[in-house]
Amino acid sequence: MRVNGQMGKWANEQSAGNDGLARVFEEHRGHLRSVAYRMLGSFSEADDAVQETWLRLSRADRSDVENMRAWLTTVTSRVCLNMLQSRKVRREEPFELHMPDPVVSPMSGTTPEQEALLADSVGLALMVVLEMLPPAERLAFVLHDVFALPFEEIAPILDRTPTAARQLASRARRRVHGSPSVPDVDIPAQREVVDAFFNAARKGDFRGLLAVLDPEVVLRSDGGALRRGASAVLHGAEVVASNAMMFSKLAPYAQPALINGVAGVVVAPNGNPYSVLAFTVRGGKIVAIDALVDSKRLAELDLRL
Repeated sequence: MRVNGQMGKWANEQSAGNDGLARVFEEHRGHLRSVAYRMLGSFSEADDAVQETWLRLSRADRSDVENMRAWLTTVTSRVCLNMLQSRKVRREEPFELHMPDPVVSPMSGTTPEQEALLADSVGLALMVVLEMLPPAERLAFVLHDVFALPFEEIAPILDRTPTAARQLASRARRRVHGSPSVPDVDIPAQREVVDAFFNAARKGDFRGLLAVLDPEVVLRSDGGALRRGASAVLHGAEVVASNAMMFSKLAPYAQPALINGVAGVVVAPNGNPYSVLAFTVRGGKIVAIDALVDSKRLAELDLRL
């Protein structure tokens, strides 16, 4: 997983002669990457946004900056908003499914840097829903509902009134709450349900699969440009169970992992990454499965567990 990025290298290069400013920036770097990751769902783009924030800080008149964290958050948010708006040009297909970059950790827990990246996260499913929101709604929701910024501070970033910013966040909130994106908080309980799912898949136990799937479960799979046939959105327990039966031969290669802080697996036959799956478990049932099977993007992740 690309967590460190190129921050250390360019920060050292850019901060020559201005070590004090670089130290101040480094104090807030983890927070800024967390904001940018929520906005963009991409490690590389998040790194680019934070780098641009550093460049703007190094050129800015800072004499009237009273709250550096708030100032940096505002700048990073504006950079991310511009990136989201320009992204529309690259993703023109209205039904294209794009899975955010997953944060993959061993079941033993996340690293301190991953913890900072995932602060206040509720799983990959929420990130998938955020990918579907218009840029302004995504920004308003993330800054207010995830990072608790007041609408008075969010409004200028969007060039809207606080009331309009509140309405954008409210629309986004309805989309989020209307989707299966909030899991149970008990990770061991999540793990038990996911293990039961794969045990049933290995045995070809269709009824066993149905027993752990919510009737309205949704499976979202992103195969990327090289495997478009693997991109799909499936609805309903019987359809998802049937799909799991088709791939039952891969079940023995599922390695337990935390995916964005929730129970999941990395499927790697003979050590070759095939997919990363995150499971949203609520009320003891799987309500969502989010799978990244894009071979190109999987090759860019650090999947050593």
